[in-house]
Amino acid sequence: MSSPIRIVVADDHPIVRRGLTFTLREEPALQLVGEAGDGRQALELIRTLVPDIAILDIDIPLLDGLDVAREVVKSQMPTRVIFMTLHNEEDMLHAALDAGGRGYLLKDNATEDVLAAIRAVMGGGIYIAPAMTQHLLAGRSRAASAESEPKSPEQRAIAALTPSERHILSLIADGQSSKEIGDLVGIHYRTVENHRTNICRKLRIDGSNALLRFALQYKALIR
Repeated sequence: MSSPIRIVVADDHPIVRRGLTFTLREEPALQLVGEAGDGRQALELIRTLVPDIAILDIDIPLLDGLDVAREVVKSQMPTRVIFMTLHNEEDMLHAALDAGGRGYLLKDNATEDVLAAIRAVMGGGIYIAPAMTQHLLAGRSRAASAESEPKSPEQRAIAALTPSERHILSLIADGQSSKEIGDLVGIHYRTVENHRTNICRKLRIDGSNALLRFALQYKALIR
C-alpha cells in the first residue's frame, strides 16, 4: 500500500481553511499534516515537515504565498505548491506560475477542484482551475469587442483596473470600509489597503476621500 500524500494548508481565514481541510480529511489517500494562518508559519511547517503538497493562499499575511513558494524553490525542497486565491487576473496567474506554483485554484471552487489539482500536480502536471480558464476566455472576448467602442477618459481608466480592483472599487462605492471589504471577499484588510493604493495610482487620484468620491461619481461605470 502506497504512503498517503502529505499536505500542508495555509490560509488566514479559519472558515476557508476549515472547508478545505474537511474535504482533504475525507480522502484516505491524503494526510493533512499541518495548518498555518500566515506565510511565516507556513514556510516553517514546510521546512520542518517537508510535505508533498503545500496549498497556499496568495494573500496570507506576514509572508505572502508567492514569497513562500519562491523560498521553497530557492531551498530546492520537493514540496509542490498549489495556490488558492480570489485573484482571477491573467497577470496573477503568470506570477503564481513564475513563483513555482504547480496549481492555481479559485477560492469560490477550491473545495470542488482541490482533489483534481492534487492528482494532476502529483502526476507531474500543472492544474489551472476550469473557472479560471473560462474567465480568461470570457475576458479576452469582452476586450476584443470593447476595443471598437469609443471610451471616455474615466471609462479607459476604469478599464485599466483588474477585475479584483473593480470589485473592490464597487464595494467602496457601496460605503464599505477596508475591513468590511476584507471580510466580504476573504482577504486581509491590509491587502485591501494595497489594492486601494494601486487603484488610486491607476486612476491618478490623490487625497483621503478622492477614491470614495470617484467611486460614487462613476458607480454605474464600475459595475
